[in-house]
Amino acid sequence: MAIVLEARGLNKTFGAVTAASNIDVAVEKDSVVGLIGSNGAGKTTFINMVTGYLKPTSGSIIFNGRDITPLSPRLITRLGICRSFQIPQLFSSLTVYENLMTGVGVVFSGGGWSDASPLEGTPEQAVDTMLERFGLTAYRDKKANVLPEGIRKLLDIAMAMAVKPKILLLDEPTSGVSSDEKFVLMDMVMEAVRAQGVTVLFVEHDMEIVSRYTQRILAFYEGRIIADGEPAKVLEDPEVRKYVTGEAAVGENHAAH
Repeated sequence: MAIVLEARGLNKTFGAVTAASNIDVAVEKDSVVGLIGSNGAGKTTFINMVTGYLKPTSGSIIFNGRDITPLSPRLITRLGICRSFQIPQLFSSLTVYENLMTGVGVVFSGGGWSDASPLEGTPEQAVDTMLERFGLTAYRDKKANVLPEGIRKLLDIAMAMAVKPKILLLDEPTSGVSSDEKFVLMDMVMEAVRAQGVTVLFVEHDMEIVSRYTQRILAFYEGRIIADGEPAKVLEDPEVRKYVTGEAAVGENHAAH
């Protein structure tokens, strides 16, 4: 498979704190990659560097063969790398329809995206498609500030997907979502991803979600990637069990944090 995203020798320090240490990762097109690790392990730092919200201290980020390290978040988004946030970034006073129309409207405006996939039909048709795809039709006229958390998450992800990105980065998509809703949410997201042919990287603490929906896991600890591979293999790795999932390997008496 073609490589769509590469991190080469990424380092990020904040004073004496190392948030990313010599990260080398190549992500294949159309893959679904889970990022796991305890709080402060470096997962969100990695996503923030890929999307331009943080600049690495050293190293580079390559997207489709182009060095995007110096670009702003806006320009990176225009190239087709979009993200959702752990706390949904919505226009609280606008309805679900208006939120999506705002996102889609940018694509149809004079500037348009330079490289992101073009949307078909009118803005209204594009929004109607997203409402249906993400099960939001019943909430069409509800304001964002009164939505249940699971629906807020779906709307945030739908807004990121509205511009038909090439890469979608999700920061804890199921956090704050009930156990009843989390699989429904992820099923909808993965179906939309497959329909649009999008590469996905997502940060997640729920190992059930990671096991079910990813093809590959990157396990972070203290800014480093300590394991990279198929989910079953990574989740059985002794270091991952010790430092990430809190399940000490056989013969060890101390659980990880």
